[in-house]
Amino acid sequence: MLKKQMEQYIEGLLKEDSNSQQIELYKEEKAYVEKHHLLPNQNITITEKDDSSRFLDVYIERCNKETEELIAEEGSQFLNEPLSYLVKHKNEFIYLESDYFNIIGVDAISLEVDDVFGTYNVMLGLKLQKKYESAIKSYLSNALSGDSVKSGIIFSQGDGLWDLNFMLNFVNGYKEDMTLREAYQLIYSFIFELGEVIEEA
Repeated sequence: MLKKQMEQYIEGLLKEDSNSQQIELYKEEKAYVEKHHLLPNQNITITEKDDSSRFLDVYIERCNKETEELIAEEGSQFLNEPLSYLVKHKNEFIYLESDYFNIIGVDAISLEVDDVFGTYNVMLGLKLQKKYESAIKSYLSNALSGDSVKSGIIFSQGDGLWDLNFMLNFVNGYKEDMTLREAYQLIYSFIFELGEVIEEA
């Protein structure tokens, strides 16, 4: 899945400027393209984009956890808020859509604080076939560090999606003083790596 999405993404970038001998990619995509030799022309060079610019063009909602009603729509500058914003607003969850999520087979990612454990919960729908269940579970078990319940997955027959949730606190690279932007970047990297692991399984 990841390879196909990356090929389409590269194709789109090259179509935008067919004369260009250079494309810009973020570190995950750059490493993947180089590892799998996805460039159709070896004369094309890849420059690495700054991670902080990934979520400049996003759709963000702040919603009520109880009712799921919209509290407010936010611009990308909202992602400069500290992750601890969610601790101060425990009644809210953040819903974020980005075009980059197409690469990792996700439509949107929601983030909230768990009322019981006080951890940051990540919720998303993952577009992977049911047959990948053991590979997904294995990745989550190996990639999340900590002793308490860290993740859960349920396959939704109707949507053909995995409803996946996990605790951000147990993802390698998590820091208490992260911004929301850094948190979403970490989540993106985590799911990107899941895609790579499943392809190689």
